[in-house]
Formats: sequence, C-alpha cells, structure tokens
Amino acid sequence: MSGTSAHGSAAEPSRSHTDMGRRLAGRREQLGLSREDVAERSGAAVTYVAYLEEQPAAPDTATLQQIAAALETSVAELTGGTVDQPPGLGVALRDAGLAELDEAECRTLMSGHGVGRVGVLTPEGPAVVPVNYVVDGAAIAFRTALGKVPAFAAGSEVAFEVDRIDDAFSKGWSVLAVGTARAVTEEDAIRRLTELAPTAPWAGGARDLWVELSPSRITGRRIVATGGG
Repeated sequence: MSGTSAHGSAAEPSRSHTDMGRRLAGRREQLGLSREDVAERSGAAVTYVAYLEEQPAAPDTATLQQIAAALETSVAELTGGTVDQPPGLGVALRDAGLAELDEAECRTLMSGHGVGRVGVLTPEGPAVVPVNYVVDGAAIAFRTALGKVPAFAAGSEVAFEVDRIDDAFSKGWSVLAVGTARAVTEEDAIRRLTELAPTAPWAGGARDLWVELSPSRITGRRIVATGGG
C-alpha cells in the first residue's frame, strides 16, 4: 500500500507541470509570441522555455514570475490555480483608475491577441460570443458558419472586444472596435486569412465563412495605479 501511495504522490506533480507547459504554450500562442520572444522578455534561455513547455518541470518562484510577466499573466493562471475560479473575485486596488489608450496602442494590443468577443444582433436578440480572430492590416477577421451567431455580423454594424484582465493584481486592458462587417468572398482574401490563422476555430466543425470587420472606431482603456496610499 505504501508503494502505491508513493507512486501516486510522485506522479501527481508530473501531471501538474505537464499541464503548466500546455498553459504556457497556449498563452504564448494566444499572444502571437515565439519561444524566442518569451525568452527575450523573461531573460530565460530559449531552450529553457522549450523545456518548460515540453517536459515536467518545477521552476522556482522567481522564474515563474518572470515567465508569467513575459506572458502578461499570473503565476496562478500558469499553474492552474484559477482554473475553476469564476472571474471577478479579485479585490480592486483602492488607488487604481482607467487610462484611455490611443488608437495605435489599441491596435498593437489587439494584434497580439487571438481570442475576442463579437457582439451581434440575432433574430433572438443581442448576443455576445467568443471567436478566434486574426488581424489583417486594418481589418479584424474571424471564421464561422452560416446560421451560427457570429455569422449575423455580416452586413451589420457590430462591436468587437478584446481584453486581458488580471483579477489578482487589478491589472489589465480592454479594447473595443466598432464598425460594419462583411462576408469575405474573394478567393485570394480567404486563402490569405486561412494562412494567417494560427489555430482552427475552437468551436470546431466546418467553419468556412470568413467575416471581416473594418473598424470605424477603436477605443481602449488600461487599468493603472493612481497613487495615493
């Protein structure tokens, strides 16, 4: 019995750290970063970033904090500490406020992400759904299928939002793009967007309809410390 128990306790960290590697790689890809980018941001070697993603590892707290900062996330999120935690449980900083972002900053933040939310009006009423997206020049594009909620964006004015909020540290930003969307029908454009897409749509199934949003207005805000005490 003691042998079984020892084996079980040894195996558990391995699964945990393998999960951490998947979270690390997933977050890196979500931000559109290479392993070299993460290494440069964190000060770690590229080979060590690869090791963390691919092998069961137990990095020290300082290293984890550096990697998490490079990925604009928290140690808890990388290690799975917030998997079952609903959003909004963090306590907002008393001396924090919102700072307006200019359009250039908004576009930079949006180009480094990969999952956003599109707000559309459907026959059943307003709806907001998450979509995988790509940035193509000044446009934002995502894949869907006829009859699915995101497809109702085509031919309508819609809102598209991307954010990154860290409840634990009361940090983050939010960008909102508003404009008229259209269905992409040109073969060359469809081919280009498909090649740009880093992943298949998370929703699964056949998603062959590309919808493109050309924003007429982009606004954003960042949570910042305002000082005080």
